[in-house]
Parts: sequence; structure tokens; C-alpha cells
Amino acid sequence: MAMSNMSETSTPPASQRLMSVDALRGFDMFWIIGADALVYALNRMSEGQQPKGAEHSFSFFGFLADQLEHAPWAGFHFYDLIFPMFVFIVGVSTVFSLTKTIQSVGRAEALKRVFKRGILLYVIGVLYSGGIRDGWEEVRWLGVLNRIAICYFFTGLIFCLCNWRVMIGICAGILISYWALMSFMPIRDIQLVRTSFDERIKADSNQDLRAQYEQDRKENEKNGIEKRIIPAERIIFDRETKRVNGHFEHGFNVSDHFDFQHLPGRKYDGGYFDPEGYLSTFPAIATCLLGVFAGLLLRNTGVPDQKKVIYLISAGVAAAILGWLWNFQFPVCKKIWTSSFVLVAGGYSSILLGVFYLVVDVLKFQLWCQPFVWMGMNSITVYLASNLIGGFRVLAKRFVGGDIQTYLNDHVAKGTGDMVTALVGLLLAFWFVNFLYRRKVFLRL
Repeated sequence: MAMSNMSETSTPPASQRLMSVDALRGFDMFWIIGADALVYALNRMSEGQQPKGAEHSFSFFGFLADQLEHAPWAGFHFYDLIFPMFVFIVGVSTVFSLTKTIQSVGRAEALKRVFKRGILLYVIGVLYSGGIRDGWEEVRWLGVLNRIAICYFFTGLIFCLCNWRVMIGICAGILISYWALMSFMPIRDIQLVRTSFDERIKADSNQDLRAQYEQDRKENEKNGIEKRIIPAERIIFDRETKRVNGHFEHGFNVSDHFDFQHLPGRKYDGGYFDPEGYLSTFPAIATCLLGVFAGLLLRNTGVPDQKKVIYLISAGVAAAILGWLWNFQFPVCKKIWTSSFVLVAGGYSSILLGVFYLVVDVLKFQLWCQPFVWMGMNSITVYLASNLIGGFRVLAKRFVGGDIQTYLNDHVAKGTGDMVTALVGLLLAFWFVNFLYRRKVFLRL
């Protein structure tokens, strides 16, 4: 397959870097490293100022706080956009970085880079989730960083080896194939939740199995590893002979069942399956490919900047509408990264990218977004640093926590101390990325 990405569009100099892409990535990371805590604190302050009897009236900060919680299962909140938008931006950045590599040193070197960066980020992801600290059985093989690594790896390979028409076919093929698999592949008629297993074990006539189940449960809880599949649960699962299809509920769908049967190590959701599991990673690659399409548009100097904005926003609106229409049959659900979710999240990401591109790179209003640029250019670094210190808000408590936080909450206004702590945490995070930026220190995986 020919690498026609370079030949079919007129491209700017390979050194070009769009500030809007870095700013949007930083804006995305901003919510991950502590902005949500600030909104929660403001919500507590607003609740404390409400008159009696107004508890159920509309609250702006209450609405924002609700949007900063993931949807329980199907549905979409703003916080459900954070992860897929980051994956989308990985696709956008892939176009610029790999194009530069291909033009300067060739496609073979670009492929080497994809392999090296993908594998390194995957290893960091495993270590980030605990590595082998608690033994091989407790290794989390698929997590957030792992998914980013896998998406970058396969998207990078596809970008280096395919033209844009083939990439569109691959993206559409992934979404349709995943929908067909999730809709029509039969699974056992059992929901993978603790209560379901409890009920089946209690109703089982095998007393030895019931006793072993209770013993294993107590042993796991004693050792702090209650999120682990025990032998009795596998026996109950394998015994189920009835098959059903077309289910998308929590723990009752093809993706979750596949993880239960085949994903080794520690699984995030109850020990039975993982939101970054095997099958749901495939549509996440499609999310990254949507970012590639946006990146190809941004690099095309044959399209005026104003039209790029129109195309990004229009395509985003169209994708979101299509995704919500698909929702009637295939629910929009982040936990299993449904094809409808890919379109909705990709659509919103494209709209935001269009807005950022218009404001930052077309109209040149750039001063306001500089802190986001610092964070966007060291997004993985600040993410890892936040994990190492337990979060910048935890670090902030060393300065304004304890009695200061309690005094402000009790004597100024409810939530004031929490707000100050959240603000100081964000300031520390921005100071950290500014320190790295001024010294030109960037983690390039």
C-alpha cells in the first residue's frame, strides 16, 4: 500500500507545530490533574449558600459537578470525553510527528519510532498500575496508558502503510465489525456482578462448592485482593448453557464476558472485566484514526484556515448526530467503548479542536492558553508525576490543608478550604509544567 498521505495533499514545512493542538491536549489534562476538585468545591460552596427548601432547585455548579462524574453506564457526561479526546489528539499529533520523520529520514525510521514509542509507553503503563509488585496475578495488563500505547502503535502503523482512503475503510470496518460482534455473538446468560454469583452459589446443591466459595472470598478479602476471580465463579460461569445475544448491560455483554474468560491479571471492574479490556480497545483505535483524519485536514495547505474550522466543526456535529442516532440500537457507553460512543466522543473532540484552532491559530488569541500549552507539551510527564505524589491536590494540603482547610470550611463558607486546596494544587501543577517548559524538558516517548 502506498504512503500517499504525503503526495495527495500540499503540506507545510515539517517543522510546523500547531499551538491549538498542544493547548487542547493541555486543556484535556487540566481536568484530569485537579480541575474537577475545584468544581466540586465550588458546588459545595453554592450548596451552603442555598436557602432552606431550595435543595432541589437548579444549581449551575451542581450541574457542572454532575458532568464531571462518569455516566454510570450508558449515556454521556463531559468527563466521559476526557479520555477519548486524548486518544483523538494522539491521532492528530501522529500525523505531524510521523510526517516529519518520514520526510526527514524515511518510512522505515518512522516505523521503528512507532514500535519503540508504543512498546515503551505500554511498559510504563504496566508499571504505572503497579507492575509486578503484588505478583503476576495482580498485574494490570490493560489500563489507560496501555490503551493509549496500543492505539498509538496500531494507528502509527496504519498511517505509515496506508493512504487516507484505506484508513477510512479500516476505521469504518472496525466500528461496523465491533457493532456486529457485540450485537450478534452469543454469550452465556449470566451477568458478571458479585450479587449474581452469590445468588447462583446459594442456590447450588453442591455444598462443597458453596463452602469453597465462601472460604476463597474470605481469603481474598483478608489478603486485600477481593477483586479476583475465584475458581467457584469460573465453575458457575462455565456451567451456564443458555446463550443470548444483543445485550449491552454492565457485565452482560460480549466485551465483558471475553475479558472474564481471557484477560489475565488484575481487572479493574470488580475483578471480572476491564473498561480498557481486549475487545473495546479495537474501537478506541478507530477514535485515534478519527484524530488522524483531523490531522490530515490541518496539515493540508490547499484548504484555507477558515474552511478547516468549518470542516472540523461540521464533521464533528455530523459524527455526534450519527452516534446519538446509533445509540437507539447500540448504546453510547464509554465502559465498552461502543461504536456509537466513538462517533459521539470523536464528534465532540472535532468540534473542540475546530474551536481551539480558530481561536488560537487562526485569530491568534494565544496568551490565555499558554498554561495549557505548557501542560499539553508535557501531558504524560504531568500525568505520571501526579500519580507519583498522589495528586497535586495532596501536595497542596502540605501548604493549605489541615487546620487551614478546616478553618476556611467552618468559618468562611462551606467548601472554601476545599476550593483553596484545589486552586493551590492546580497552581503547583502549572508551576511544574512551566518549569519544564522554560528549561525545554519534554518527555518524548
